[in-house]
Amino acid sequence: MPFYLSCLAAAMLLIGTNVGLGKSVIVFFPVLLFTFLRFGIAVICLLPWLRPARMRRISRKEWLQIFLQAFFGTFLFTLFMLYGVRYTTAMAAGVITSAIPASVAIVSWLVLRERLSRRTALSVALAIGGILILNLSTAQHAGSNTAENALLGNLFVLGAVICEGLYVILSRSITQTVPPMENCAYTHLFGFLLILPFGVAVLPGFDFSAIPAYGWAIMLWYVLSASIFSFALWATGIRHVPATLAGVFTSLVPLAAAAYGILVLGETPGWGHAVAMICVLAGIAVACWPSKPFRHALTALDDPAAPADPAAQRTPAPVVERDMR
Repeated sequence: MPFYLSCLAAAMLLIGTNVGLGKSVIVFFPVLLFTFLRFGIAVICLLPWLRPARMRRISRKEWLQIFLQAFFGTFLFTLFMLYGVRYTTAMAAGVITSAIPASVAIVSWLVLRERLSRRTALSVALAIGGILILNLSTAQHAGSNTAENALLGNLFVLGAVICEGLYVILSRSITQTVPPMENCAYTHLFGFLLILPFGVAVLPGFDFSAIPAYGWAIMLWYVLSASIFSFALWATGIRHVPATLAGVFTSLVPLAAAAYGILVLGETPGWGHAVAMICVLAGIAVACWPSKPFRHALTALDDPAAPADPAAQRTPAPVVERDMR
């Protein structure tokens, strides 16, 4: 069991550092060109799962779901996130990204008419409060142009979070019939086709010889960690760890993003970052930690023969079973 827990932790750490890594990558590559290269390389790496025989078995309805997943959760998510970190800090983007479980709950309530429990509602309120505090502190403690850019960046990242919530809702049924790695390959293929016209337009005028080896290295690592490594690690761990317990690991996302921002990008945290992060982490704790299902999950770790708690199976915490880039 410790191995599977470490897989979940590693996946969330990769996702958190990728938030800041995206800010490093777009120093060397324009957003549209990088997105084009990123999806192209990912499709090449995922070719073993793009098997025509398997693809012919997928119905038209399933292809529509996969396309919508790709449009919101792959294509728009990537563009919103990269444009977001272009204007805001990695720390702020990490805090906002951690509101993805809250986004899933809100989208489920609005689209699927699922009832919000008191715990979920409190978790959502804490996440929204953290984002509002972050934006308020940004507007008060920065110059006019800097504040406007940061708020615009935060808005882009929030758009990415909403797209991720839509992705998770769309993936609930498709994951029952399409294996996770195949679904990942299909969504990246659609993402590549969607970005293809934009990539072809900016490709001829870009000087690739001006990119240092370091720039190519971090670009390649971003692609592999976002599209394959984080997804594979999360998919491995989530199959053996109760969803209620797995949701706790999402708290590592803002911590990893903040660490990357401070240690690598030289960002300086303010009071707004601290308060917002506390709110987001508290929301995750409310949703996942002090509950009967969580105690049963811990019991199951200590005693694999212990009976599973039915409530934990009926109402799992909203976790994201996919790559988050």
